[in-house]
Order: sequence, then structure tokens, then C-alpha cells
Amino acid sequence: MTKMIFVVLIFGLTVAANVQAQITSRYTDLAAEKCKTIELTDDGGGSYKGECLGVAGYKLEVIDGDLRQTVNIVSPNRKVHELKFWEFFGGFSSVGPRAEWRLKGSKPIALIVRFNVSEDPEDSNKLTSYLLVAKITDAATCVTDTIKPSRTQNAEARRAADRSRSLPCRKKDSFR
Repeated sequence: MTKMIFVVLIFGLTVAANVQAQITSRYTDLAAEKCKTIELTDDGGGSYKGECLGVAGYKLEVIDGDLRQTVNIVSPNRKVHELKFWEFFGGFSSVGPRAEWRLKGSKPIALIVRFNVSEDPEDSNKLTSYLLVAKITDAATCVTDTIKPSRTQNAEARRAADRSRSLPCRKKDSFR
């Protein structure tokens, strides 16, 4: 009987540990009307900087300039991690309406953002919709992967985000 109780107790602790370590998702709205406007100008092509609520003390900044957008991750200590999406693709671009945080417990480990890019010089309205994955670690917060459009794009992005901790930061033009 004591052996049975011990086995049940060990099993219960193992299940509890696995649940605690489970990776989940939470979302942040990136639309200008859902974020606090920090900067807005009409100079040149115009520019915008908005601050959006995140998770666990993190925030996101949406930056728009010259018809291109990117996202910065702002850590709880106010350190800004520039993701520089516009360096990976040359065309006009915009981020999607929300970002997906991947969390282990309550700690963010990665961010997934839809990134719509005009890649056709003949038709700037024709967009390719990528998912960009950024890891969030104490050592580095940066873009690690880009997921091309497919039927399984969302699942692929989540898998890439969940393993991003071990991936290197990508450099400019490294996704082509």
C-alpha cells in the first residue's frame, strides 16, 4: 500500500512539473487604436511610434516609417530590443494586427509577429505574409526565424518559437 501511494505521489509531482513547464500563448494587439501613440509626424512619408501592452512587464513598440514597419520588444527594465524587420525584406511592409507571445509558465520566451511584405515591384499591393519569430532570453532578444506562407505556417512558427532559445540571431538579408 505504501509503495502504491509513493508511485501515485511521484506520478502527481511529474504531471504537475510538466504542466508548470507547459508553453502557452498570449496575444498583444498591434493596431494603432489599441496602442498608446508615442510619436506621430507627417514629415516625408510620415512616421509613427506606438507602445502596446505586452505580458509579464514587457511591452511592444510598433515603428512605422517610409511605409515600412517593425516591432521592438521593451523589457520590464525598459531595455529596448530592436527587431528591425525591415532589414530582412526590402519592400514596403506592415505588421499584422496582433503579436503572439510564447510563454513558459508566466515568462515570455519568444514572440511571433505576422509581417506582410510587398515583394512584387510590378504590383506593390500584392503581399507575402510571413511569420517572424524572435527569441527572448537574458543573453539575446532577436529574430531567429521567418516562416513562409503555408497551410501549416502557424504551427511551424510556434515550433520555431518554442525552440528559438537555442537558435542564433539572424542577420540582415539572411532570410532570402
